[in-house]
Amino acid sequence: MPLHVRSIAVSISVISFFGLSIVGWISNLSPFVCCKRAVIGSLLVYIASSIVVKVINAILIDAFILNQMSKQEDSKFPTTHKMRTGDIGSDRHN
Repeated sequence: MPLHVRSIAVSISVISFFGLSIVGWISNLSPFVCCKRAVIGSLLVYIASSIVVKVINAILIDAFILNQMSKQEDSKFPTTHKMRTGDIGSDRHN
C-alpha cells in the first residue's frame, strides 16, 4: 500500500516550522524575521518531503511488483503468453 504523501509532508513541514521558529527565537531575531524564515523553510521542507515520499512509493511499488512476478514464476502454474493465448502444445504457428 502506498504511503500517504500529503499527510506525511504536512507533518514534517509543521515540525520544521516550529523548529525553525525556535532557532530564530534563540538567535534573538525579530518575530517577523523568525516567521518569514520559518514559513519559507517549511514550504521548502514540504516540497522536498513530498518528492521523497513519492520516490519511496515508487521504489516500494516496484519492489512489490517484482516480488509478485517472481512468485508467479516460481509457482506451479506460471502465467505465460502461450498459456493466455492457448498456443501450448499446438504446432500451428511453426
